[in-house]
Amino acid sequence: MHAFEDLPPGFARTLGPLHVTKEDILAFAREYDPQPFHVDEVAAKDSFIGTLIASGWHSCSLNMRLVADGLILDSTSMGSPGIEEVKWVRPVRPGDTLRSHMKVLESRISKSRPSLGLVRFHFDMVNQADETVLTQTNWVMFATRDAEPFSGEGRNVLAAVADSLPGDHPQRELPPISANPFFEDLVIGETEELGSYTFLPDDIIRFARQFDPQRFHVDAEAARHSLFGALCASGWHTASVWMKRMVGHRDRIRAYALAHGQRPARLGPSPGFSNLKWLKPVYAGDTITYRSTVTAKRPSASRPGWGLVFHHNTGTNQHGEEVFAFDGMVFWERRG
Repeated sequence: MHAFEDLPPGFARTLGPLHVTKEDILAFAREYDPQPFHVDEVAAKDSFIGTLIASGWHSCSLNMRLVADGLILDSTSMGSPGIEEVKWVRPVRPGDTLRSHMKVLESRISKSRPSLGLVRFHFDMVNQADETVLTQTNWVMFATRDAEPFSGEGRNVLAAVADSLPGDHPQRELPPISANPFFEDLVIGETEELGSYTFLPDDIIRFARQFDPQRFHVDAEAARHSLFGALCASGWHTASVWMKRMVGHRDRIRAYALAHGQRPARLGPSPGFSNLKWLKPVYAGDTITYRSTVTAKRPSASRPGWGLVFHHNTGTNQHGEEVFAFDGMVFWERRG
């Protein structure tokens, strides 16, 4: 079993393989990211992408599965405080076989908890042609070899660790964005409330069994004796539900536009995200409200008719505590 001491800088391993079917792509997208280029082969041909591809959040979850099977499940892992950066370099397509090249970049003992170590990883997930489809850099917490058992101490650990990592995410209380905005209509600083979601135990376990089967995500009794003290959602589940609520919000905007005789503004794919932080565990029964704030925008130099929009995103639980945050970007249609 790998403890913190077994993961020095330079430690490297190739994880996988993992085969991805069209049914896998459709199942994830229908649940969390039902955009046309993820759920409909015919519609995908006329989209920004031109073919059916996996959701970027599905790609991240698949990398998590590779990491879980190849390292985490045989380790003293205590979860991750967040992700520094993900780049979706190429789409994951039906029939792809994925591997992940893992390397430890640095490691250090937690200043506040000497029995916990932080390990910074870089992952290059590649397809069967050895083409990079995703890159990811993030920290993972591991217990040291001589650590005493943890039990329910993790409710504030993620926030304490995440606060020591790069990124600044001030909370904002701003008015909602206008209906059916095109790129030119977006106002920097305006916030959309995307909706809420209650994480039920069966949903937490179902997602985790497929993508992130660490004990505190799949077994309520084992979770009681873990750092987190109770069953909690995978961070990738929290993030995927953000996407689910974002798509639902866009669907409502589209319906509003059509009902008022307007053509809905289209969104394209995202090149990636950065500064993702899982600030507090999301426990079974928690209700998370998601919001998105436009932080910057610029016309696309490579794709006429499109702009690139940058946004800061948060999830807040029923106690008003921010549990999740990240900075994203997406291609957004300009007015014709």
